[in-house]
Amino acid sequence: MSLLPIILCGGAGSRLWPVSRESHPKPFIRLADGESLLQKAFLRAVALPGVKEVLTVTNRELFFKTEDDFREVNAKGIATSFILEPFGRNTAAAVATAALHTASAHGEDTVMLVLAADHLIADQAAFAVAVERAQTLAQAGQVVTFGMQPDTPETGYGYIEADGEKVVRFVEKPTLAKAREYLASGKFAWNSGMFCFTAGTILKEMREHCPDILDAAAECMEKSPSAEGKGGAQVRLEPGCFGAVPELSFDYAVMEKCKHAAVVRCDIGWTDVGSWTALSDLSPADASGNRVEGEALLVDVKNSYLRSSGRLIGAVGIDNLIVIDTPDALLVANKDRAQDVKQIFAELKSRGHETYKVHRTVHRPWGTYSVLEEGPRFKIKRIEVKPGASLSLQMHHHRNEHWVVVSGMAKVVNGENEFFVSTNESTYIPAGHKHRLENPGVVELVMIEVQSGEYLGEDDIVRFEDIYGRT
Repeated sequence: MSLLPIILCGGAGSRLWPVSRESHPKPFIRLADGESLLQKAFLRAVALPGVKEVLTVTNRELFFKTEDDFREVNAKGIATSFILEPFGRNTAAAVATAALHTASAHGEDTVMLVLAADHLIADQAAFAVAVERAQTLAQAGQVVTFGMQPDTPETGYGYIEADGEKVVRFVEKPTLAKAREYLASGKFAWNSGMFCFTAGTILKEMREHCPDILDAAAECMEKSPSAEGKGGAQVRLEPGCFGAVPELSFDYAVMEKCKHAAVVRCDIGWTDVGSWTALSDLSPADASGNRVEGEALLVDVKNSYLRSSGRLIGAVGIDNLIVIDTPDALLVANKDRAQDVKQIFAELKSRGHETYKVHRTVHRPWGTYSVLEEGPRFKIKRIEVKPGASLSLQMHHHRNEHWVVVSGMAKVVNGENEFFVSTNESTYIPAGHKHRLENPGVVELVMIEVQSGEYLGEDDIVRFEDIYGRT
């Protein structure tokens, strides 16, 4: 294999709350054309010449969501392999495990193209040209980064100073004055966070510059189970040993110390979608400078971005605001403070408020559930089960459940009984009963679940059998 794209899919996307949550981070945000940022990264990778497989490093809780996203757009049937982290340890650990796996599975001469799951690139042809040049440098033993041609004195990006293709130094996010100075000099490019190198080269560099990370990652890879999935290999990193891998970014651990760093400067229509301001720029503006996604009625509104997933937004006399409406959370922010949305996310997380982590609609390997209403001693959910999918054989200690099938047919295990429930029929699951819900049909199963009991938390579950390995 000559070129293996590596997609790093992690992070919480805290600056894009409330659409981005810990269990539904930024790469899964759908754009106006219906595709997610992750899907666009995948399509960009598989469009490159010679690509036969894509390796994705992501959190194990996001595996099935990632797999679903790929399945929707993988018309060519490209192999998809995964390294599944139990928790994040930053990008150096992700690159180390990916490099170790690549060297073992495909050989040290394989060129790795490391891509972020949450970037946009508008010019695929120019991107392919840049990757071709990076491959040539990588095969000559260089550690290559991609420098984006700056057009504004941006303070939200890191910079690379270069002498031709040789990296002189990496610079952290600068002040506005410094950014203007960098732009005027013509010697600097934005640091895109995309890289290219052979597996053997990067293992050698990590052995020199961050041996503690590489050694801990190698030990973890040896102790972690690997299996062949439907589309390719799956490595589930063992939590105990993965926690011993030092947490550091790839830039700090390797790039800033590397003596063989090269940069391919390019103008490919690159965007790091890091804030609501950046995301709003992807939508066309009306005559008053407003950008709207969803249904909105505006009266004397200027320079604002409004996005709703369902409800109508009415706005009167506002200017320079961001308004993001979701079923369970509303964000209102000044556009000049878009970067500070992460403070809301951090505060919600510190309080343990569920809106930092999940949406009302929660994705599971078997489908989704949406909380319609809840109160003391009751909760009402809408549950959708994919054709052929099955929930685990489970039991709840504290809650009873009533199931009403709205469409499709359900196969139900309830205690010692197994039976079918058709549309407009219902069944009752008492607390303490082993039960399972399955969709045996070829259309989606939709049902309403009414829970009642003293405790209705999602952690009141005992799994006995599970086809997704969650027991």
